[in-house]
Amino acid sequence: MTRRVLVTGGAGFIGSAVVRRLVRDGWEVLNVDKLTYAGNLASLNEIDNRPNYRFLKADIGDGRAMREALDTFRPDLVMHLAAESHVDRSIDGPGDFIQTNVVGTFNLLQEALRYWRGLDAGAQKGFRFHHISTDEVFGSLGADGLFREDTPYQPNSPYSASKAASDHLVRAWFHTYGLPVVMSNCSNNYGPYHFPEKLIPLTILNALEGKPLPVYGRGENVRDWLYVDDHAAALELIATTGRLGESYNVGGNNERRNIDVVRTICAIMDRVVPDARIGAREALIAFVTDRPGHDARYAIDAGKLKDELGWTPAETFETGIEKTVRWYLDNASWWEPLKARYDRARLGTAG
Repeated sequence: MTRRVLVTGGAGFIGSAVVRRLVRDGWEVLNVDKLTYAGNLASLNEIDNRPNYRFLKADIGDGRAMREALDTFRPDLVMHLAAESHVDRSIDGPGDFIQTNVVGTFNLLQEALRYWRGLDAGAQKGFRFHHISTDEVFGSLGADGLFREDTPYQPNSPYSASKAASDHLVRAWFHTYGLPVVMSNCSNNYGPYHFPEKLIPLTILNALEGKPLPVYGRGENVRDWLYVDDHAAALELIATTGRLGESYNVGGNNERRNIDVVRTICAIMDRVVPDARIGAREALIAFVTDRPGHDARYAIDAGKLKDELGWTPAETFETGIEKTVRWYLDNASWWEPLKARYDRARLGTAG
């Protein structure tokens, strides 16, 4: 029997990778997305006409819309990825992050709980609610150590605080009401269909045109980079086989300083698309004022996910970043339309 999954935020970067994977794997998929600035249906063109895929434009903060979606589609699984997710934007406008990430998650939990309680015993046993979150809820690491599932929360930006709140709500709905949930927290994703204001696509596209490559501070901030299709594979595994009430960290085991990420992209661009007018792209690097509350280092211990569920990433940073650069060079038709409404500036300068 084909299983049904309702994915929130399925037109976003990670969400669209999840939807593409689930549709290819034969799930019946309902993609629920509000289509904010980061939601892009063009990211789903390859599966748009599949008979096992459908799309609903709706806001997770709209309880009536979520109730109707659940009652009509009758999912076996809810994968909750819908979120305001850009740290810089949360600094300049935190209200949207509280509304979507906290209030929206509360509304979705309430409707999922109501729906689950109305199922027969067999369907109740098979139902799951998977909440997808970020490693940023744990705060900032020093030079050593890794984030584990039991690392205390210490969010430092409005974005990470809103995601921490949503994590706590999901955990509470499991312990208080028995809603069958699994949770996951991931490191920094990268790959195809990434919105161009993020570091890696911004660097690729600006390097292509010979524009400055903005890097916060001195580029010393460290992130653990996870290829988005590896993450999507992990999420499907966690959603279907993870232990109820448990959280799983998903990381790429690819720690890199931001400046080294930018330099790597420059080297690939110089090799793949050399341009005598631009010269060596590394000369385009421009250090800019650091953003407020910029965490120094994130790094994930994904040992629990490997030991319990057998997941490891397929891509190294070297293979993943090469694929990513080549995808952007080959898919201008996807990112060109975004230029009309986004000028590729760094945001979040309020302080």
